Amino acid sequence: MSGIRIEGLTKTYRAGRVRALDGVSLEIGAGEAFGIIGPNGAGKTTLVGCLLGHLRPDTGRIELDGRPPDARSVKRETGYLPERLVLDRWMNGRDFLEYHHALAGLDPATRSNDAAYGLERVGLAAEAGSQPIRRYSRGMLQRLGLAQALLGQPRYLFLDEPISGVDPAGVILFRKLLQEVRAQGTTLIINSHQLDEVERVCDRVAFVQGGKVQSIETPQAGAEVSRIVVVRWSASTPAQVLSPERFESIAREAGARFADAQPPAARFVVADDDGAARLLERLVAAGVRVTEAAPEGGRLERLFTTATSPAPAPPVDANRYAPPGTGVAGSDAR
Repeated sequence: MSGIRIEGLTKTYRAGRVRALDGVSLEIGAGEAFGIIGPNGAGKTTLVGCLLGHLRPDTGRIELDGRPPDARSVKRETGYLPERLVLDRWMNGRDFLEYHHALAGLDPATRSNDAAYGLERVGLAAEAGSQPIRRYSRGMLQRLGLAQALLGQPRYLFLDEPISGVDPAGVILFRKLLQEVRAQGTTLIINSHQLDEVERVCDRVAFVQGGKVQSIETPQAGAEVSRIVVVRWSASTPAQVLSPERFESIAREAGARFADAQPPAARFVVADDDGAARLLERLVAAGVRVTEAAPEGGRLERLFTTATSPAPAPPVDANRYAPPGTGVAGSDAR
């Protein structure tokens, strides 16, 4: 089977007293962009460590295209950008890439050109390639780390907090590069707290909590979760339509609920996108001169909030643990 398959994965620390992973089972399709999110201490980093072959699970099985994660053939096809970069800071950027090019066993004849292209690809100028890494900013280190991870056109690319410390221009560049490697068939596994970026990039997202996969959703599924819409209005809006009582009446007509107001803005709870559209129609019809309407928080933020709330999570269809279109269920990871 192509792709990544995880079955019954358990990992403990401190002689079994701390259970970091507890029977995790899921599948990631070949060429899929798969996100992993959850609270601190949920087991996300341990899961990635097992997928990379850096950690040995207590029980369970991991296969990448039918091979174990520590197989040499898998290592040759894997790129990894860790959250905590440990680089040879006495080297310059170009030498660092050439060194890792050699470690990867790539063609020596293309080494110099590949290193130069790698720097250019992540937006590091030739001058930066000549500087010692110890002079790099946090954002420059992230760019260099991504350039190293992309050497050799990896088949699997693991990214742990990839945009940490990266400026807005770098974020846009990273997003573009990930779209490029996806188009080439690379499988992406992204562990991040940057929910908006995960939402932009990933096909599916796993919510990990307490060492278990609580649910696996598409980012679009967040649209099904009740959300708060913030509506702002212009100063020319008639005062008589801006009372809490009037907002409550309009919200009821639209099937929504008025939450609170801090002029020139009010917050409403709606069930879905259609509910938000109905609310805005009613507000405009009532004379509210709307200048802006936006959800409070992204879709994954709403899903994350739901998944980490104290209330018990609803049952999840087991087939949602399989890649889209396969109809194959992984083992129960709840």
